[in-house]
This record gives sequence, structure tokens and C-alpha cells, in this order.
Amino acid sequence: MAEGAIDPSELGERLVGSGADDVERAAEAALRPKRLDEFVGQQVVRDQLSLVLQASLARDTAPDHVLLSGPPGLGKTTLAMIIAAELGTSLRVTSGPAIQHAGDLAAVLSSLEEGEVLFIDEIHRLARPAEELLYVAMEDFRVDVVVGKGAGASAIPLALPPFTVVGATTRSGLLPAPLRDRFGFTGHLDFYAAGELERVILRSAGLLGVDVRHEAAHEIAGRSRGTPRIANRLLRRVRDWAQVRGDGVLDLRAARAALEVYEVDPIGLDRLDRAVLNALCRRFGGGPVGLTTMAMTVGEEPETVETVAEPYLVREGLVARTPRGRVATAEAWAHLGLEPPAGTWASGSGTVEPGTTGRSRTLFDEV
Repeated sequence: MAEGAIDPSELGERLVGSGADDVERAAEAALRPKRLDEFVGQQVVRDQLSLVLQASLARDTAPDHVLLSGPPGLGKTTLAMIIAAELGTSLRVTSGPAIQHAGDLAAVLSSLEEGEVLFIDEIHRLARPAEELLYVAMEDFRVDVVVGKGAGASAIPLALPPFTVVGATTRSGLLPAPLRDRFGFTGHLDFYAAGELERVILRSAGLLGVDVRHEAAHEIAGRSRGTPRIANRLLRRVRDWAQVRGDGVLDLRAARAALEVYEVDPIGLDRLDRAVLNALCRRFGGGPVGLTTMAMTVGEEPETVETVAEPYLVREGLVARTPRGRVATAEAWAHLGLEPPAGTWASGSGTVEPGTTGRSRTLFDEV
């Protein structure tokens, strides 16, 4: 990650943001499933992980190290907790940014007991000295403790009991190959279908003790960007509206009214997302527009637009990134209720039709 860039996992202030702060994580804790058979969605990863865990239990050995990758909010931390629960052992939790020195990691590793699970969130952000120490610990179950300084320093090998590392990353491409190769099982978590999110919402509503109608769960699921964390967050906000301004029942009317108050539209776009689309279509005629120009237009930093707003807009086919800048697709015009100009970029077309790139490049900055 470039210096100064925004990590999506640290952005929890948006209602439809996939990150979470400490308060958010505390609210999530009561809703987390405790076993694999309670975990909704990610069927392929669940089946594969179940085999790994059952085989290790049958052999009475620690399972292979596990790497979980995918966007934030899909359940990587929950799966790490489930792994420890299924193995009947305890879970140690840390994160890449918290381990900046090899000594920090050595202290954690040397305190592990046999069979324990060590969960390292955002493992791609480990400092390089800690990475190199982790290589040896994962493969040989030992750490080299350095005693002394300078020319008189010596390394004393310290044996570790067998343990399992569960690493979570939102950017698996940043993991160095030697570290990635030491994981015996790698699972990638995908965004959830609307039906799966409905099941998540109904389950969470039961745990929260609120009465939610199926049509309301369907409405919330459609605005949750395929992410359980966002679905649970929207559920809590609809619950607030129903208790304060409604009759306590989470029906379709309550869901739509609450999400209108919080400016989450029917496909999950919020104020920033719509500002980007409005700037592209109304201000610049569909683009192309450079990132810096776009950020200045919506009053945000370029990193915020690129990291926070663009991923979902591109994934939903509303914005396309081209060598000359950002371009609004026909779907973006339709979502705003505007008539697209002739030759507007169609989502998935792979090309820009004549009429969309005729602007002078000097009017726009770099991509």
C-alpha cells in the first residue's frame, strides 16, 4: 500500500462502508456465528475448510495454516473464530499493523500453547523483519531469539509447540510469495447474493430480538452491497427508525423510510457515490474525467474517491476506468434518470464508442 493511501478496512464511518471501528466490531460480536454450520454463504470455502478441520481432528494434529482473502466485511474474522471453536482451542488475535518489529511477533509466538490458533488480520501489512521470523515459525515451529548486540550477538533457537496461523488479507497480491506458500489452505471470500444476505438479516434480527418482515429483509439485502457487515449495520439503523418513528415492526415501509433518512438508495449508493455519478454525468457529460479533477469536484481527497467510492461503482458497472479517465456507463445515466448521449459506454463493452472520447485531453488531468 502506498504511503498515505487509505486502507478500506479502516473506513467504518460510512453507513455503507465495509470497514469497522472498535464500536462496530463490538456490535458485531453478538451476531457472529459460532460454528461452520451456522455460517451463511461462502459454500465452497465452508466445505473445503470443513474437510481440513475434520481431517486434523481425526489425526489429532494441528491443521495446516489457513489464509483467508477477500474484501472487508465478508466474514474472515468470523471464520478465524470458528476455526478455533471447531478445534476446541483458544484464539490469539493480532494484526499486521500492530506487529512492526520481529520482537513483537516473537513474544506472541513464544507464548502460544500447543494447538492454539493465531489470527493475524491484515497480514499483508506485517513489517518485513516480522515476516521473515514468521516464515521459520510457520514451517519449522521455532523462533531464533537474538541475545546480545553487535558482533557478540548470537541466535538461540526456541522450539514452539504446533500451532495454526490464520491470516486474513484484503489484498492478497501484496503478500510475498514465501509467506503465501506457507499456507496449506487458501480460501477466497466472494460478495454475497441477495438471498444469502436475507438469511443473514433474518438470523441477526432473531438474535437482536426484533420483528422483521421478509419483504423488509429483502429490501435491506438489496442495499447492502453484497456485504454482511453492511447488512447488519443497515438492519440496526432500520430498527432505530422503527422504534423511534414507527411501531417497532421492521416492515417494508420502515426499511424504505429509514434508508431514505440515511441516504442509502435502492442499489446501495450513498451521498459520495451519487456525487461521483452526478459529477460525471451532469458536470462532465459522461467523461472521461481524471481522478484529481473528479475529487476536486466532489470535495474529497483523490485517495477517498479512488479507494472508497470507485470500487463499488466499477463493480456495479456504473463507472468504467479508461486510460483517459473515468467514464460513466449507460447504467449510470439510467440510475440517475437521465438520457445518455449517443455512443455512451455500455457496461462490459470493453470499448469506448465514438462520441465519448472527443474531448480535449488538456481539459482533464491524469487517470
